[in-house]
Amino acid sequence: MVEPAVSAPTVKSVMSPSQFLDDFDCLAFEDVSRYFGRMRALSHVSFSCAAGEIVGVLGPNGAGKSTLLALAATLMSPSAGGIRYGNHGTHERGGNVRANIGMLSHDTQLYPELTARENLHFFAGLFGVQDPASCAEAALSRSGLSVRGDEPVMKFSRGMRQRLALERALIHDPKLVLLDEPFTGLDDSSSKSLANRLQGLRDSGRIILLTTHDFEAAEGLLDRVALLWDGALLNVEPVTGSLRDHYGSHTRQVAHTVKVSR
Repeated sequence: MVEPAVSAPTVKSVMSPSQFLDDFDCLAFEDVSRYFGRMRALSHVSFSCAAGEIVGVLGPNGAGKSTLLALAATLMSPSAGGIRYGNHGTHERGGNVRANIGMLSHDTQLYPELTARENLHFFAGLFGVQDPASCAEAALSRSGLSVRGDEPVMKFSRGMRQRLALERALIHDPKLVLLDEPFTGLDDSSSKSLANRLQGLRDSGRIILLTTHDFEAAEGLLDRVALLWDGALLNVEPVTGSLRDHYGSHTRQVAHTVKVSR
């Protein structure tokens, strides 16, 4: 049986004081374009995500969602335009900006042969946190996996690995949290546990940007939605109703329009 997630006090200022950016209060894409050779992945994308909100990037496969998150994570650079992290750009204080970013991608980046505790301790040390052992224990408690902490990750269910991977991404207490399809492969219980954790991060003032196809899991979670289609940003708006009813029909309408125009 999967142990339910429990809350635990957040470890404050776990990173080195020289890495902490107290004015990192938003993520802003400024006319961002990205090309891979002649292929356009993103075209003139501009929007922002503030501290204390969750913005969901919706769109079909190939819309540019993962590319957008990779750019925000500084894993690649824009072909044109820029990205601001509060008052900072990556060219100004790049190392400090990266130290304030946590990302959960399709790959959990966990070592399956290591235990849950060993994984978290390793990544805490990798990020240079001040007390890796304490951070690892607190992260285990938050994930609800303390009693499984000495088991190798290869024995964990998909939901347990995802919960552990999220804490791995948060081990250094980042200001910006990036999540690429975090609900993929999770059952209802694990999805609800993840949503509750993200709501807690939002309430603590984190900047959260995520991509998802799972409207049901994200229902009631998102504050605003950014709709991408073929690399272009169609709109950014507050969530006022059912995600599936509004955006499911909207994406079908866009698909029909694009098909007709071609």
